[in-house]
Amino acid sequence: PPQQRQDTPDTGTTTFRSTVKVVLAPTTVMDRYGNVIGGLNVTDFKLYDNDKLQRLSTDVSFHPISIVVAIQANSTVSEILPKIQKIGSVIGDMVVGGNGEAAVLAFDHRMRVIQDFTNDSAQISDAFKKVKPGSSTSAMIDAVQYSINMLRKRPDDHRRIVLLISETGDKGSEGHVREVLDAAQIYNIVIYSVNISHVVSLLTDKGMPPAPSPIPPTATVGHPGAPMTPTTISQNRDLGNFVPAFVEIFKAAKGIFVSNPAEVLTRFTGGREYSFIKQEALESDLVHLGQELHNQYLLSYQPNNLSEGGYHKIQVVVDRPDLEVRTRPGYWKATEPGN
Repeated sequence: PPQQRQDTPDTGTTTFRSTVKVVLAPTTVMDRYGNVIGGLNVTDFKLYDNDKLQRLSTDVSFHPISIVVAIQANSTVSEILPKIQKIGSVIGDMVVGGNGEAAVLAFDHRMRVIQDFTNDSAQISDAFKKVKPGSSTSAMIDAVQYSINMLRKRPDDHRRIVLLISETGDKGSEGHVREVLDAAQIYNIVIYSVNISHVVSLLTDKGMPPAPSPIPPTATVGHPGAPMTPTTISQNRDLGNFVPAFVEIFKAAKGIFVSNPAEVLTRFTGGREYSFIKQEALESDLVHLGQELHNQYLLSYQPNNLSEGGYHKIQVVVDRPDLEVRTRPGYWKATEPGN
């Protein structure tokens, strides 16, 4: 939920306190074959916050999309970039849509805005063609934070999306996953990723190997593996193992190391991961992403259990057992002073 940032004078650390008590839960509904389902009404949904049924306060409606496409553009992916350079028209036509807007960001150790927000498909396509490989660094976490800073200035009635096209790991960021999750939660930003195969990038890399990360590995996040359950949040797969790691990111020092930032950022903002090797798979993933975004339901509510601090689990169900539902699996609520 939107919150107010406060700096702690003694330590210089940053905490967040809730001010506007509204939670947004972008929700995707699919059939058993993975087809996105539109046309449902708000009465078709039930939403639970920490197992407490909530009253949905807004109807299902469409909002224009503001999206930042953040592209890893370093020496490691130099042989893969030609595939990425060809997808600008797909982004403009299938993902952005008629009323939306996109910006294109390329990153290695630098953040290079190739194209600021525009609705012009030709400009978006041209920007992708201008993405060139750079150094051996890929500051992915910093790139997502930079994207969030761009999106926070967009109109309040827009859905704010980050599309990350990169490897799943990070090389050289100064920021941390906790800070990015904080910011994404505050500004209701959903993160999607199209993952570049690490095996392919290693085989095609012509650059020098990067320097070791200066951040010691103090913790890791595991990988999910359990199957999806119909009518429940597919992002909640294996949450019994994953949620504790998510909670530790917020409770521990902000320098906590995460081995797969892309998985954490997508899963806990309500997005999803795609992956590709061939051009056809990349374009197909983007078409599917466009279908999802343009048939997504924006559920919002004022929690009736705000006195509960810490992690709040969100669960959305629909009345039809043949449908699967994905939304953000939860959010972090700082305990109010005195509680």
